[in-house]
Amino acid sequence: MKVVVSVGGSVLAPDLAADRVAAYGDVLGALAAEHEVAAVVGGGRVAREYIDAARQLGGNEIELDQLGIGVTRLNARLLGAAMEGPVKPPEEYDAAAESLRRDGLVVMGGVVPGQTTDAVAAALAEYVEADLLVYATSVPGVFDADPNEDPDAERYDRLPAADLVELVASGGSLGSAGSNAPIDLLAAKLVQRSGTRTLVLDGEDPERVRQAVAEGEFDGTEIVPDAEVES
Repeated sequence: MKVVVSVGGSVLAPDLAADRVAAYGDVLGALAAEHEVAAVVGGGRVAREYIDAARQLGGNEIELDQLGIGVTRLNARLLGAAMEGPVKPPEEYDAAAESLRRDGLVVMGGVVPGQTTDAVAAALAEYVEADLLVYATSVPGVFDADPNEDPDAERYDRLPAADLVELVASGGSLGSAGSNAPIDLLAAKLVQRSGTRTLVLDGEDPERVRQAVAEGEFDGTEIVPDAEVES
């Protein structure tokens, strides 16, 4: 099976604790022994702090995106080091796909301004024709409202891709550099276009990612391809 795992920066390294990164490295390395695994790493809190500071200094959104991309690549290097992987993460989709074909494992960060790592993961999944895309986030799935702000927010167990696009679009989560949402609008549209089976789950414990991939058991939201809904 070919799997793309999007690991949020706030999930992987909220405080740059080595043991947390090592735990993710162990899980992804173990999965790579049985499957082809591509990990896309976000920037998290550190990226947002750099972006906020640069914004106050007058940086434009492209410059801020570039700062964020730099942090995602640092995080990817950190995770790669935990797995004794390549020192330099690929910076383009074709290079990532080549590494995946050659080694069965690749770790990367952001690619270009205007794309979150949510979107990078979805685009890479489409590019390599992945069987499964897993979003390991700081929330346990997709909700009808922000669960951090609305105690009555309800989680979707299964959600058609078209409904995900509509939900995210109505929430306006495709915004400025450093925006923080489980899945952004571009990622949702790419998931819909590709029809890749997609899971959104709480990635605070990397074991949940292992269970989702290796055992097919997960507690979160499954994004259902439109073709399955229509049939």
